Amino acid sequence: MAFASLRLLASLLLLTLLPLLLLLGIGVLISMGRPVLFRQRRAGREGRDFTLLKLRSMREATGPDGKPLPDEARVTAFGRFLRRSRLDELPGLWNVATGDMTFVGPRPLLPETIAGLGQRGAARGRVRPGLTGWSQVNGNTLLSLDEKIALDLWYVDNASPLLDLRIVMLTLWVMVGGERRSREVVLAD
Repeated sequence: MAFASLRLLASLLLLTLLPLLLLLGIGVLISMGRPVLFRQRRAGREGRDFTLLKLRSMREATGPDGKPLPDEARVTAFGRFLRRSRLDELPGLWNVATGDMTFVGPRPLLPETIAGLGQRGAARGRVRPGLTGWSQVNGNTLLSLDEKIALDLWYVDNASPLLDLRIVMLTLWVMVGGERRSREVVLAD
């Protein structure tokens, strides 16, 4: 499917899912307050920065030393639900509609993370980042950064419409059944 068609599809999905997004936004507002959206600079295709949008899943909380508490201590029950179901990613449809992302590709990382990866970061940036990707359906948070990067690079080298369809179907499975580290994880050499 042409990229312009994917952008149009993302726009239509965003409009269709607007009532759900509003309900989820109200849930974030009630459980965590403002802001409802999490915004963060991420590295896109060819390393170009863009602002990633997600529903916020953590409250702002600091310890006695003034430093933020660990993520586990800041994630609310509603935030855990959003993360597990991947519904926190719905605002990312805006990033697809604007052309910064696509539906399937490596998840966008922080620019400094990409810079620290050197050639692997540059190779990973040959494709647009996605709402979901090969490493997300093969373990995601259960994987080390090196494992995720290896999976992302495998995807970059093997991307195809059929693989994208497989990733979309596996993403739906993960949304319903939760994350599992795949036994068949394909790692690059």
